[in-house]
Amino acid sequence: MTLSVNTNQPALIALQNLNRTNDDMQSVQTRINTGLSISTAKDNAAVWSIAQEQRSDMSALSAVKMSLDRATSIADVALAGGESVSDLLKLLREKVVAAKDTSLTTSSRTSLNADFQGLIKNLDQVVKSAVFDGANLLNGSQTVGMTFLADADATQAITLTAQDLSLGGTINTLTTTDDILTPTNADAVLQRLDASMTAVNQAVGNIGTQAKQIEAHNSFVSKLSDVLETGVGNLVDADLAKESARLQALQVKQQLGAQALSIANSAPQIILSLFKGG
Repeated sequence: MTLSVNTNQPALIALQNLNRTNDDMQSVQTRINTGLSISTAKDNAAVWSIAQEQRSDMSALSAVKMSLDRATSIADVALAGGESVSDLLKLLREKVVAAKDTSLTTSSRTSLNADFQGLIKNLDQVVKSAVFDGANLLNGSQTVGMTFLADADATQAITLTAQDLSLGGTINTLTTTDDILTPTNADAVLQRLDASMTAVNQAVGNIGTQAKQIEAHNSFVSKLSDVLETGVGNLVDADLAKESARLQALQVKQQLGAQALSIANSAPQIILSLFKGG
């Protein structure tokens, strides 16, 4: 090998190896800092693109879950209101049946009618108060029901059907003008009350069925989001145990490379010995 002060080939080789080790160390440190083996498109464009698409779906599913959570809350409030209406109808029936007793005094009948009217008002208040976030499925304000997001592309929807339980409607035919002051009136009210109870219970059952469907779909969306997150992790997450071992090895190589470069840089000093006097 030619000895020269202009060109030090061993030093150039040592420097190239040291730079390569430093680049590798920077890559390892980035993977350790981010926890990702693929954090940018330049790491692996194809895998990064796939991961980004899945992350987009995960973000969209968060919006879907929020919509379904709102649907669950609206359905729960409607169910609570509907069940209360059903319970009130049972109490009303008790008063109406009692009013059919022809042996009642006028005073007793008036007291029964007052209780009846109070229950009617309570029922009306329950229907009007069954509101969540401005939505009421029981008072007739929702004529076609409500739809909520069901998938990440917003192409599918899940529906909560409105059930109008308000007084004087098609389901609950009782009105605020009804009274049980006579056995005849009580008999007429009882017939409509029995029909209303059947219709109300069916309507509340329909809400319960749809609420169960929403709950099941919400659970599926949560699981799907978890699966997508795991899938993205499988694609881009770094194995930190391996990266730690690789970092230690590179640190040793860096130290050895620096020492090799130092040795190579000292080689031209040998030339000086050739020019020393005897």
